[in-house]
Amino acid sequence: MVASLVIAQAGAGQPTLTPDILVVLGVVAIALVLFVTERLPIDVTAILLIVILVVLEPWTGIDASTGISGFANDATITVLAMLILSGGISRTGLVQQVGRQMAEYAGDSVRKQVFATVVATSPASGFLNNTPVVALLVPVVTDVANRGNTSPSKLLIPLSYASQMGGMLTLIGTSTNILASDVSARLGTRYPELHAFSMFEFTALGAIVVVTGSLYLIFVGHYLLPERVPPRADYLEEYEVGDYVADVVVVPGSPIAGVTVGEATDRFGLEVDVVQVVREADRSVAPRRDTALEEGDVLVVRTNRGAISTVENVSGLELVGQPSSAAELSDGNDEGIITELVVALDSRLVGERLDPEGFREDFGAAVLGLRRGGELIGERIVGRRLDVGDTLLVQAPPDTLDRLSRRDDVIVAREPSRPEYRSDKAPIAVAIMIGVVAIAALEIYPILLTALAGVVAMVVTGVLDANELYDAVEWDIIFLLAGVIPLGVALEGSGAAAYLAALVVSSARFLPTLIVLWLFYLLTAIVTNVISNNASVVLLIPVAAAAASGIGANPFAFVLAVTFAASTAFLGPIGYQTNLFVYGPGGYRFGDYARIGAPLQVLLSVATVLGIAYIWGV
Repeated sequence: MVASLVIAQAGAGQPTLTPDILVVLGVVAIALVLFVTERLPIDVTAILLIVILVVLEPWTGIDASTGISGFANDATITVLAMLILSGGISRTGLVQQVGRQMAEYAGDSVRKQVFATVVATSPASGFLNNTPVVALLVPVVTDVANRGNTSPSKLLIPLSYASQMGGMLTLIGTSTNILASDVSARLGTRYPELHAFSMFEFTALGAIVVVTGSLYLIFVGHYLLPERVPPRADYLEEYEVGDYVADVVVVPGSPIAGVTVGEATDRFGLEVDVVQVVREADRSVAPRRDTALEEGDVLVVRTNRGAISTVENVSGLELVGQPSSAAELSDGNDEGIITELVVALDSRLVGERLDPEGFREDFGAAVLGLRRGGELIGERIVGRRLDVGDTLLVQAPPDTLDRLSRRDDVIVAREPSRPEYRSDKAPIAVAIMIGVVAIAALEIYPILLTALAGVVAMVVTGVLDANELYDAVEWDIIFLLAGVIPLGVALEGSGAAAYLAALVVSSARFLPTLIVLWLFYLLTAIVTNVISNNASVVLLIPVAAAAASGIGANPFAFVLAVTFAASTAFLGPIGYQTNLFVYGPGGYRFGDYARIGAPLQVLLSVATVLGIAYIWGV
């Protein structure tokens, strides 16, 4: 009733602001500031929003039960279940196998490599959450580039964008679709045209988006991307590590002989980390603290320029040189592989200060360099707080990299040499996924129930171990959903959504409906690129539906426009988590995303809006 009243006022004059609307808009403003500035982790921001909404219940209408209702919401539980199902598929190595087969086709043609990347990524992202799909394919695509003598920078942004477009093929392709479906169903009591999305409700439109975007990436996009990382780049040269790595020998009679690596590191100081211990023909990579040192051992240490002199002045050590290449540092063998690790979305490293010695003990890898936001950090990496998307250059034994590739803390930007996948479980995992999709598509049972049944089936059949269920979930996304869902309820219930819609109606009264729909798409795309895609859906779908009703348009068309725009963030690295995953390995700068993404965003805005108008009408 509030929405109808405010919309009606739009025709008579300026909509009326109420105290409830002002308070809720104030909470929205706080949310936007926190999302944009990232002063707090995203999950902490979500919890804070719940607290604020409940404390301000007289104005927001959100009591304690409603405030925590997001944790039990169908969308939240469905996303949780789908993440676990995606984790089960990833444990089988199926996605990587598809990627490798496409790589064999690609060869050294950049166009074929982009085509292979898109074909391997988009269909998979329609049925698996696109975040783990990109995490799995980053090392595969990087290897495709290296084997084809192509810069990884040409392929990694297309990988991220293809996953986002593929996520629009089905309801379960991305958490944003599932949340948008839930919001649409809730608004259906007010707008008869709105309802929960079926499994393949917008597949035809998603196919238009995938084909249009893929053609752009294959024939145009890669020309707009610079080669930030040279083909088959030497990591030491790329990270300028040669200036910070030195070889020192334990001379005869040295007081260092007989002590452990940990004791030696304590003498050197916090800025010095022992990366290797070379003893005759043996090379110990990322040595443990209790490794004993002997006379004649060569210690490869990572430090900063100022601290190298400190090492030289340690009694019993003699500087004997500095490695100039990755090959020299690894001595041409596979005992210590140099590669990159990307800090993942749900990593326990996020917010922690980098402690190379502690990292070596916990992860079994030696830290050689750090890249953040496309920029190299040379001096004083010790003590730097790590964030999502930070890229660490490390050296580790192959078995350690194999183990790290199965953890959720980091993404290994190089395919493991001896991957341990449950390939024998792949047919079972695929059968379970097909069953979940088919039963939900036939509407025998809702997607929530079929997804949960699929999780149980994954464990019973051995595709997943029971203790792997929790590792497969990106908990910050779950908390984000739980926090923004009550915010959407407050936005709608207080009349704030209707108020904003009335402003849109009053300013767009003389524009054609198709143009208003296009403007909503562009607005959502811009908002999504600075805040969470899930938050933009919750905030803008109620406004879009009310605005459509106010101008006599089809609310479902506007809901779809917002949904598609929210799931395709191409203007920067922070709009979508997959963009962050490729930031470091591609050596990108912030503007690289907009260089290739802005034309794509405009192209897809036109294709999407015209597709909506043709299929559903406006």
